[in-house]
Amino acid sequence: MTDFIRLHQKHFNFRQFILNALKEDVGDGDHTALSTIPKDHKGWMQLKIKEDGIIAGIEAAERILKHVDKKIRIKKILKDGDKVKKGDIAFIIYGNTRKLLTSERLILNVMQRMSGIATKTAYLQHLCKGTKTKVIDTRKTTPGFRFFEKWAVVIGGGANHRYGLFDMILIKDNHIDFAGGIIEAIDEANAYLKRKKKKLAIEVETRNLDDVKKVLAHGKVQRIMLDNYTPEQTAQAVKLIHGKFEVESSGGITEKNIADYAKCGVDFISIGALTHHVKSLDLSLKAFK
Repeated sequence: MTDFIRLHQKHFNFRQFILNALKEDVGDGDHTALSTIPKDHKGWMQLKIKEDGIIAGIEAAERILKHVDKKIRIKKILKDGDKVKKGDIAFIIYGNTRKLLTSERLILNVMQRMSGIATKTAYLQHLCKGTKTKVIDTRKTTPGFRFFEKWAVVIGGGANHRYGLFDMILIKDNHIDFAGGIIEAIDEANAYLKRKKKKLAIEVETRNLDDVKKVLAHGKVQRIMLDNYTPEQTAQAVKLIHGKFEVESSGGITEKNIADYAKCGVDFISIGALTHHVKSLDLSLKAFK
Protein backbone atom coordinates (compact mmCIF):
# COMPACT_ATOMS: atom_id res chain seq x y z
CA MET A 1 0.00 0.00 0.00
CA THR A 2 1.45 3.37 -1.01
CA ASP A 3 1.75 6.31 1.36
CA PHE A 4 -0.85 8.15 -0.72
CA ILE A 5 -3.44 5.40 -0.22
CA ARG A 6 -2.62 5.16 3.46
CA LEU A 7 -3.12 8.90 3.86
CA HIS A 8 -6.35 9.23 1.90
CA GLN A 9 -8.11 5.86 2.12
CA LYS A 10 -10.58 7.24 4.69
CA HIS A 11 -11.67 9.81 2.10
CA PHE A 12 -12.18 7.32 -0.72
CA ASN A 13 -13.87 3.95 -0.94
CA PHE A 14 -11.82 2.07 -3.54
CA ARG A 15 -14.13 -0.93 -3.55
CA GLN A 16 -17.22 1.21 -4.04
CA PHE A 17 -15.57 3.06 -6.91
CA ILE A 18 -14.89 -0.24 -8.68
CA LEU A 19 -18.44 -1.46 -8.04
CA ASN A 20 -19.94 1.77 -9.40
CA ALA A 21 -17.66 1.85 -12.43
CA LEU A 22 -18.39 -1.77 -13.34
CA LYS A 23 -22.12 -1.29 -12.82
CA GLU A 24 -22.02 1.69 -15.16
CA ASP A 25 -20.12 -0.26 -17.82
CA VAL A 26 -21.32 -3.85 -17.46
CA GLY A 27 -24.98 -3.35 -16.53
CA ASP A 28 -26.72 -6.74 -16.70
CA GLY A 29 -23.74 -8.40 -18.33
CA ASP A 30 -20.76 -8.12 -20.68
CA HIS A 31 -22.75 -9.79 -23.44
CA THR A 32 -19.92 -9.69 -25.98
CA ALA A 33 -17.56 -11.65 -23.73
CA LEU A 34 -20.38 -13.90 -22.51
CA SER A 35 -21.41 -14.78 -26.07
CA THR A 36 -17.98 -15.29 -27.64
CA ILE A 37 -15.74 -16.71 -24.89
CA PRO A 38 -16.26 -20.10 -23.17
CA LYS A 39 -17.00 -19.83 -19.44
CA ASP A 40 -13.79 -21.53 -18.26
CA HIS A 41 -11.45 -20.14 -20.89
CA LYS A 42 -8.20 -18.64 -19.58
CA GLY A 43 -5.86 -16.28 -21.34
CA TRP A 44 -2.96 -13.84 -21.22
CA MET A 45 -3.03 -10.07 -21.75
CA GLN A 46 -0.32 -7.42 -21.64
CA LEU A 47 -0.47 -3.70 -20.93
CA LYS A 48 1.40 -2.05 -23.80
CA ILE A 49 2.73 1.52 -23.81
CA LYS A 50 1.94 3.38 -27.05
CA GLU A 51 3.69 6.69 -26.39
CA ASP A 52 6.49 8.07 -24.24
CA GLY A 53 5.71 9.38 -20.77
CA ILE A 54 5.39 8.44 -17.10
CA ILE A 55 3.35 5.35 -16.24
CA ALA A 56 0.82 5.60 -13.43
CA GLY A 57 -2.01 3.41 -12.20
CA ILE A 58 -0.36 0.00 -12.11
CA GLU A 59 -1.26 -0.46 -8.45
CA ALA A 60 -4.79 0.74 -9.20
CA ALA A 61 -5.08 -1.80 -12.04
CA GLU A 62 -3.94 -4.58 -9.72
CA ARG A 63 -6.63 -3.65 -7.20
CA ILE A 64 -9.30 -3.60 -9.90
CA LEU A 65 -8.26 -7.03 -11.16
CA LYS A 66 -8.19 -8.55 -7.69
CA HIS A 67 -11.68 -7.22 -7.04
CA VAL A 68 -13.01 -8.69 -10.29
CA ASP A 69 -11.34 -12.07 -9.73
CA LYS A 70 -8.87 -12.88 -6.96
CA LYS A 71 -7.47 -15.72 -9.08
CA ILE A 72 -6.13 -13.37 -11.76
CA ARG A 73 -2.33 -13.32 -11.71
CA ILE A 74 -0.32 -10.22 -12.53
CA LYS A 75 3.37 -9.99 -13.34
CA LYS A 76 4.49 -6.38 -12.96
CA ILE A 77 7.37 -5.41 -15.22
CA LEU A 78 7.27 -1.68 -14.51
CA LYS A 79 6.22 0.32 -11.45
CA ASP A 80 4.25 3.51 -11.00
CA GLY A 81 6.40 6.54 -11.76
CA ASP A 82 8.71 4.82 -14.25
CA LYS A 83 9.66 6.64 -17.44
CA VAL A 84 8.28 4.67 -20.38
CA LYS A 85 8.64 4.68 -24.13
CA LYS A 86 6.48 3.42 -26.94
CA GLY A 87 6.55 -0.39 -27.07
CA ASP A 88 7.29 -1.00 -23.39
CA ILE A 89 5.19 -3.56 -21.48
CA ALA A 90 3.98 -2.49 -18.04
CA PHE A 91 2.56 -5.82 -16.85
CA ILE A 92 1.25 -9.20 -17.96
CA ILE A 93 -1.94 -10.73 -16.58
CA TYR A 94 -3.37 -14.24 -16.71
CA GLY A 95 -6.79 -15.50 -15.69
CA ASN A 96 -10.38 -16.10 -16.70
CA THR A 97 -10.65 -14.48 -20.11
CA ARG A 98 -14.17 -13.16 -19.64
CA LYS A 99 -13.11 -11.41 -16.43
CA LEU A 100 -10.02 -9.95 -18.08
CA LEU A 101 -12.06 -8.54 -20.95
CA THR A 102 -14.69 -7.10 -18.63
CA SER A 103 -11.94 -5.32 -16.65
CA GLU A 104 -10.08 -4.04 -19.70
CA ARG A 105 -11.75 -0.68 -20.27
CA LEU A 106 -11.92 0.32 -16.60
CA ILE A 107 -8.21 -0.38 -16.21
CA LEU A 108 -7.36 1.61 -19.31
CA ASN A 109 -9.63 4.53 -18.42
CA VAL A 110 -7.96 4.83 -15.00
CA MET A 111 -4.39 4.24 -16.16
CA GLN A 112 -4.47 6.41 -19.27
CA ARG A 113 -5.72 9.46 -17.37
CA MET A 114 -3.42 8.87 -14.40
CA SER A 115 -0.43 8.44 -16.72
CA GLY A 116 -1.30 11.63 -18.61
CA ILE A 117 -1.41 13.58 -15.35
CA ALA A 118 1.82 12.01 -14.07
CA THR A 119 3.56 12.78 -17.36
CA LYS A 120 2.46 16.44 -17.32
CA THR A 121 3.42 16.82 -13.66
CA ALA A 122 6.88 15.35 -14.22
CA TYR A 123 7.46 17.70 -17.14
CA LEU A 124 6.43 20.82 -15.22
CA GLN A 125 8.45 19.79 -12.17
CA HIS A 126 11.46 19.28 -14.46
CA LEU A 127 11.05 22.85 -15.71
CA CYS A 128 11.49 23.99 -12.09
CA LYS A 129 14.80 22.12 -11.77
CA GLY A 130 17.42 24.02 -9.79
CA THR A 131 14.84 25.77 -7.62
CA LYS A 132 13.08 24.80 -4.38
CA THR A 133 9.64 25.06 -5.99
CA LYS A 134 7.21 22.14 -5.80
CA VAL A 135 4.46 21.80 -8.38
CA ILE A 136 1.09 21.14 -6.71
CA ASP A 137 -2.46 20.42 -7.84
CA THR A 138 -5.78 22.10 -7.04
CA ARG A 139 -9.41 21.07 -6.45
CA LYS A 140 -10.11 21.40 -10.19
CA THR A 141 -10.62 17.66 -10.45
CA THR A 142 -13.15 15.30 -12.02
CA PRO A 143 -16.00 14.58 -9.55
CA GLY A 144 -15.62 11.04 -8.22
CA PHE A 145 -12.12 10.69 -9.68
CA ARG A 146 -10.17 13.10 -7.48
CA PHE A 147 -8.42 10.30 -5.60
CA PHE A 148 -6.78 8.96 -8.78
CA GLU A 149 -5.95 12.39 -10.20
CA LYS A 150 -4.22 13.57 -7.04
CA TRP A 151 -2.48 10.21 -6.71
CA ALA A 152 -1.15 10.63 -10.26
CA VAL A 153 0.28 14.06 -9.40
CA VAL A 154 2.29 12.48 -6.59
CA ILE A 155 3.45 9.64 -8.85
CA GLY A 156 4.64 12.26 -11.33
CA GLY A 157 6.85 13.91 -8.72
CA GLY A 158 4.54 16.75 -7.71
CA ALA A 159 2.66 17.21 -4.45
CA ASN A 160 -0.93 17.68 -3.38
CA HIS A 161 -2.49 20.92 -2.19
CA ARG A 162 -5.41 20.32 0.17
CA TYR A 163 -7.38 17.18 -0.69
CA GLY A 164 -10.74 18.89 -0.18
CA LEU A 165 -12.52 21.65 1.68
CA PHE A 166 -12.10 19.84 4.99
CA ASP A 167 -8.33 19.56 5.49
CA MET A 168 -7.14 23.16 5.10
CA ILE A 169 -8.50 26.69 5.25
CA LEU A 170 -7.88 28.55 2.00
CA ILE A 171 -9.23 32.10 2.16
CA LYS A 172 -9.81 33.20 -1.43
CA ASP A 173 -11.03 36.43 -3.02
CA ASN A 174 -14.72 35.58 -2.62
CA HIS A 175 -14.28 34.78 1.09
CA ILE A 176 -12.38 38.04 1.57
CA ASP A 177 -15.01 40.11 -0.22
CA PHE A 178 -17.92 38.51 1.65
CA ALA A 179 -16.10 38.78 5.00
CA GLY A 180 -15.44 42.49 4.56
CA GLY A 181 -11.69 42.42 4.02
CA ILE A 182 -8.56 40.30 4.17
CA ILE A 183 -7.82 40.93 7.87
CA GLU A 184 -11.44 40.29 8.85
CA ALA A 185 -11.39 36.98 6.97
CA ILE A 186 -8.15 35.87 8.65
CA ASP A 187 -9.47 36.74 12.10
CA GLU A 188 -12.76 34.93 11.51
CA ALA A 189 -10.91 31.81 10.31
CA ASN A 190 -8.69 31.77 13.40
CA ALA A 191 -11.67 32.33 15.70
CA TYR A 192 -13.52 29.48 14.02
CA LEU A 193 -10.60 27.06 14.49
CA LYS A 194 -10.30 28.04 18.14
CA ARG A 195 -14.02 27.64 18.68
CA LYS A 196 -14.14 24.26 16.96
CA LYS A 197 -10.84 23.14 18.51
CA LYS A 198 -9.48 22.27 15.08
CA LYS A 199 -5.91 22.39 13.89
CA LEU A 200 -5.84 23.33 10.22
CA ALA A 201 -3.30 25.34 8.26
CA ILE A 202 -4.55 28.70 6.97
CA GLU A 203 -3.62 30.05 3.56
CA VAL A 204 -4.78 33.42 2.26
CA GLU A 205 -4.97 34.63 -1.30
CA THR A 206 -3.52 38.05 -2.08
CA ARG A 207 -4.28 40.06 -5.20
CA ASN A 208 -1.56 42.69 -4.96
CA LEU A 209 1.45 43.80 -2.93
CA ASP A 210 -0.72 45.90 -0.63
CA ASP A 211 -2.53 42.69 0.40
CA VAL A 212 0.82 41.05 1.06
CA LYS A 213 1.89 43.94 3.30
CA LYS A 214 -1.37 43.70 5.26
CA VAL A 215 -0.89 39.97 5.84
CA LEU A 216 2.75 40.43 6.85
CA ALA A 217 1.75 43.05 9.44
CA HIS A 218 -1.13 40.93 10.78
CA GLY A 219 0.17 37.35 10.56
CA LYS A 220 -1.98 34.44 11.78
CA VAL A 221 -1.61 32.42 8.55
CA GLN A 222 0.84 29.80 7.39
CA ARG A 223 0.91 30.41 3.64
CA ILE A 224 0.42 33.38 1.33
CA MET A 225 -0.90 32.82 -2.18
CA LEU A 226 0.17 35.22 -4.91
CA ASP A 227 -2.72 35.06 -7.36
CA ASN A 228 -2.22 36.22 -10.96
CA TYR A 229 1.00 38.09 -10.20
CA THR A 230 3.58 38.70 -12.91
CA PRO A 231 7.04 37.18 -12.34
CA GLU A 232 8.30 40.68 -11.49
CA GLN A 233 5.55 41.21 -8.90
CA THR A 234 6.20 37.71 -7.55
CA ALA A 235 9.88 38.49 -7.01
CA GLN A 236 8.92 41.66 -5.12
CA ALA A 237 6.45 39.75 -2.95
CA VAL A 238 8.94 37.01 -2.14
CA LYS A 239 11.45 39.66 -1.11
CA LEU A 240 8.86 41.29 1.17
CA ILE A 241 7.79 38.00 2.75
CA HIS A 242 11.43 37.05 3.31
CA GLY A 243 10.73 33.48 4.43
CA LYS A 244 8.26 34.44 7.18
CA PHE A 245 5.49 32.42 5.50
CA GLU A 246 5.24 29.75 2.82
CA VAL A 247 4.63 31.28 -0.60
CA GLU A 248 2.47 29.85 -3.37
CA SER A 249 2.11 31.21 -6.89
CA SER A 250 -1.12 30.55 -8.77
CA GLY A 251 -2.99 31.74 -11.83
CA GLY A 252 -1.87 32.09 -15.43
CA ILE A 253 1.16 29.83 -15.00
CA THR A 254 2.01 27.57 -17.95
CA GLU A 255 4.95 25.52 -19.18
CA LYS A 256 6.15 28.65 -21.01
CA ASN A 257 6.56 30.78 -17.86
CA ILE A 258 6.70 28.33 -14.93
CA ALA A 259 10.50 28.54 -14.72
CA ASP A 260 10.30 32.33 -14.38
CA TYR A 261 8.01 31.96 -11.36
CA ALA A 262 10.08 29.16 -9.80
CA LYS A 263 13.23 31.28 -10.03
CA CYS A 264 11.51 33.94 -7.89
CA GLY A 265 11.90 31.60 -4.89
CA VAL A 266 8.29 30.55 -4.28
CA ASP A 267 7.74 27.34 -2.34
CA PHE A 268 4.82 26.10 -4.42
CA ILE A 269 3.24 26.63 -7.82
CA SER A 270 -0.34 25.40 -8.07
CA ILE A 271 -1.63 24.51 -11.52
CA GLY A 272 -5.24 23.51 -12.09
CA ALA A 273 -4.41 22.34 -15.62
CA LEU A 274 -2.57 19.35 -14.12
CA THR A 275 -5.95 17.70 -13.63
CA HIS A 276 -8.53 19.65 -15.66
CA HIS A 277 -6.63 20.12 -18.93
CA VAL A 278 -4.42 17.13 -19.58
CA LYS A 279 -3.97 14.63 -22.42
CA SER A 280 -4.24 10.96 -21.49
CA LEU A 281 -1.30 8.69 -22.28
CA ASP A 282 -2.08 6.14 -24.99
CA LEU A 283 -2.08 2.57 -23.63
CA SER A 284 -3.56 -0.74 -24.75
CA LEU A 285 -4.40 -4.03 -23.06
CA LYS A 286 -4.07 -6.80 -25.62
CA ALA A 287 -4.36 -10.58 -25.74
CA PHE A 288 -1.22 -12.54 -26.53
CA LYS A 289 -0.04 -16.15 -26.48
